[in-house]
Amino acid sequence: MAVDMKGRSLLTLKDWTPEEVRHVLDLSRRVKKDRRNGKRQERFKGMTLALLFEKRSTRTRCAFETAFGEEGGHPVFLSAADIHLGTKEAVEDTARVFGRMFDAVQFRGFSQATVETLARWAGVPVYNGLTDEWHPTQVLADLMTLEEATGSLAGRKLVFVGDGRNNVAHTLLIGCSQMGVHITVVAPPSLLPAPEHVEWARTMGARTGAQVLVTSDVETGVKGADAVYTDVWVSMGEEEKSAERIALLFPYQVNDALMEKTGNPESIFLHCLPAVKGKEVTTALIEGPRSRVWDEAENRKHTIKAMMLATLC
Repeated sequence: MAVDMKGRSLLTLKDWTPEEVRHVLDLSRRVKKDRRNGKRQERFKGMTLALLFEKRSTRTRCAFETAFGEEGGHPVFLSAADIHLGTKEAVEDTARVFGRMFDAVQFRGFSQATVETLARWAGVPVYNGLTDEWHPTQVLADLMTLEEATGSLAGRKLVFVGDGRNNVAHTLLIGCSQMGVHITVVAPPSLLPAPEHVEWARTMGARTGAQVLVTSDVETGVKGADAVYTDVWVSMGEEEKSAERIALLFPYQVNDALMEKTGNPESIFLHCLPAVKGKEVTTALIEGPRSRVWDEAENRKHTIKAMMLATLC
């Protein structure tokens, strides 16, 4: 069955069906192979992409700029300091201007409402590069990396350990359940994921076969994991909570001892980066043979390119 996604936005993975996620992952594999083989095309020739950033970025910015530029498109970087977004000018007005000048818009910032307003008014595809609530382009790369490492997605088990109510944990609940990946979130009681996202994942899992577990017990949670995933303990904008978070989350540090608790010698380690080595993950683990974080970082580019090809071409 053909999948037609032209003109679609990505604000949260809830916007896409499992079949659409599968389509983009398959396309990601093809564009990665093309790049490795030196095959160059110009499928975005004559197109422009607005890259709007309220938050700093390494992987998201580099992935969007290089993915779009390699295909002959022209990406334009705009920081919040460069334009009047939400200050002198209403977000919907900025969106309408963008829609008349660009073929697509990427937003990385704080409020989910901002990216939703951009999508409502721009009239062109809008991509969520990260908000406080969701990080869909990251989880596309995570799923691609898990599939590359294990050979499949359905029936695999991914365990997120750490701050269970952050944007990555929430998005993993959605993306894993869509693809039939068993997803467990291990977090302190005060940092468990939002119940509505857990319930959404369980409903989707009933369709795809994905099991969803939320627990504060590390040993129970990581048992049988094919992948263990963590993220920074202090998200952007929460720096004043640093000491409190470190004390709360240190028992949830991902290290060699925790990886042994999986009982799976083939289990891999994932992290969306940047990582604070010695905090949420040890240096030995992230630099060791179980780590797939550099593959995961590279796959941001391939999945973002595939997403834009699917929605623009």
